[in-house]
Amino acid sequence: MSGLRHIIFADKMEGDREMNRKLFGTVWATVLIFCMSVPAFASQMLIPVGKVVGISLAEGSVTVVAYDESYGQRARDAGILIGDEIVSVDDQSVDSAADLHEALEHSDGSVEIELCRDGKSRQLRLEPAVTESGPRLGVYIREGVTGIGTVTYYDPNTGDFGALGHGVSNQQGAVAQMKTGNVYRATVAGVKPGKIGKPGQLKGAVNADEVIGQLRSNTSFGIFGQCSEFRGEALPVAECAEIQEGQAEIMSNISGDAVETFSVEILKVFDPEKKTGRDMMIQVTDPALLKATGGIVAGMSGSPIIQNGKLVGAVTHVLVNDPTKGYGIFVENMLDAAA
Repeated sequence: MSGLRHIIFADKMEGDREMNRKLFGTVWATVLIFCMSVPAFASQMLIPVGKVVGISLAEGSVTVVAYDESYGQRARDAGILIGDEIVSVDDQSVDSAADLHEALEHSDGSVEIELCRDGKSRQLRLEPAVTESGPRLGVYIREGVTGIGTVTYYDPNTGDFGALGHGVSNQQGAVAQMKTGNVYRATVAGVKPGKIGKPGQLKGAVNADEVIGQLRSNTSFGIFGQCSEFRGEALPVAECAEIQEGQAEIMSNISGDAVETFSVEILKVFDPEKKTGRDMMIQVTDPALLKATGGIVAGMSGSPIIQNGKLVGAVTHVLVNDPTKGYGIFVENMLDAAA
């Protein structure tokens, strides 16, 4: 890949049409007891970032992303759809673009292709186009998972960072089993505002030539890696007992490369022991952010949440039926997952 690439990407921020009502009606009697036992990160100082970056995860998958202009009709006629994962060609496993090229080179006419679509296996036959550069299926492919997301924190002492607050999912909706991963310099080229029933998204411009860090792990509570790119004032990590319902702030990059601070309200703090990634409910109250995005949109996952001068967590989810509201994860849970 080279040059500046524009990616309209939902960072797989999950939307919840209707949460279990028990989540709102239960009084958590164990919160204080738990918090008294987890002071591990109390003295840690981290830089809240809020910057959008490009993300690329190699997981041993090859996904169809577009049809070739010259030969794409072959793929369409055979039944290949955008978003299909190519699993094998003539029983040869396909884990990379090189594997696909090799399998096609060894074909003699039509090939049998195994696809994965919506978690189900499908088989079809196709006769590749014969070109000067070798046989072609008529599709463009992507290795692994790519997109944009927001960096939550950076540790100036170790160079470690955490982002998203939830995992990067593959085509089947499961947390991608990452083999390797890179982080790229990116800016926000535009915003599709969120509406009731239609979550919005940031439109990212990713420079695929500028690798600024490497990913170490992809977990249910965020992606983690190493980078030396981020600067800012380090803040103490809040213990869960310090997180209160009431006013707070988030740091988000919703235009260009500028990180801005916006007001939110923490509506509810949930049981820390549950560790669902929905540790607190938040609502956007900042008029400027509501005007620009309609609330929380895809791409903002990972935006750091700050309260009383301490880093308390990150934005993770949006409510589809009310984009002004969403969920956040405790930063302590992110740090646990990063360890």
